[in-house]
Amino acid sequence: MERIAILGSGTMGYSIALSFALADIDVKVYGINDGDIVKAKEELAKNLSSLQTHELITQTQKDEIQQKIQFSTLLENVVDQATFIIEAVPERLAIKHELYKKLNKLVTKDVVLASNTSGFKLQQLTAAYDYPNNFVITHFWNPAHLIPLVEIVKNDNTNGETVERTKKVLTESGKKPITINKEIQGFIGNRLQFAMFREAQHLLDAGVASKEDIDAAVSYSVGRRYSSIGPLMTADLGGLDTFSAIADYLFEDLNNDGKASDTLADLVDNGNLGYKTGHGFYDWSENEQLQDAIKKRDATLIHFLKEDKKY
Repeated sequence: MERIAILGSGTMGYSIALSFALADIDVKVYGINDGDIVKAKEELAKNLSSLQTHELITQTQKDEIQQKIQFSTLLENVVDQATFIIEAVPERLAIKHELYKKLNKLVTKDVVLASNTSGFKLQQLTAAYDYPNNFVITHFWNPAHLIPLVEIVKNDNTNGETVERTKKVLTESGKKPITINKEIQGFIGNRLQFAMFREAQHLLDAGVASKEDIDAAVSYSVGRRYSSIGPLMTADLGGLDTFSAIADYLFEDLNNDGKASDTLADLVDNGNLGYKTGHGFYDWSENEQLQDAIKKRDATLIHFLKEDKKY
């Protein structure tokens, strides 16, 4: 079995670590300082309590899972004897490159290095790494311990064995890995997500409906359908003749702007960045409202995890 190391103790780092621990796999996590590690442990405890509340784990399992995750501020201690390393540091190329240069002195060519980047291409990332053939992108989705999908991105330089090892370790940790055969901006999931987000912005700007009703139109219709079958299977079930006819008259009317909407740009320019600043499309100044939204989201995702275990 691969020996796992996670580099980065932020939101994605500790959540990815929890994914492995939930699958009974030991994992080491590198944090930049003691403060970050303390925060990560606090968030882990909250997530585990939520899983226990929803009866996904027991108290005994909760204690065992916590023991499977070891934190350290010493990079060499975390990667020592690791065979599979997942990098989950901030999405800035300079920070990633600095880390990779340190790894060049600490790991061998047999170690798989997987970046959790959501935007950089492999060629950009591997420019600072000595073993590009054993480097892949593994794009996890937030919250990583609740969403099974992981997008694996490779290119012509990627070793085939590296891809197979990546698929195997992700599957063993309970994930649903998919392989992207050619590099494309945004991978698959984000391209689909932002196609919908662009249209949602357009509908809001055009005054077609309120933000609440636009969100409800997804949450209570296609969102529920797509949680079980994707858009192509949906088209098959709905009838390709019907979908083709609708596409012919609707596609040309869909929004195709090449930049963020005016509303979104204004929000950002005014420092309204969403829940982290208290205001965005919605008013998040009341912490209770934020917590309710997160609880509802996580409860739904946990329900899906329970259902996944039946099949």
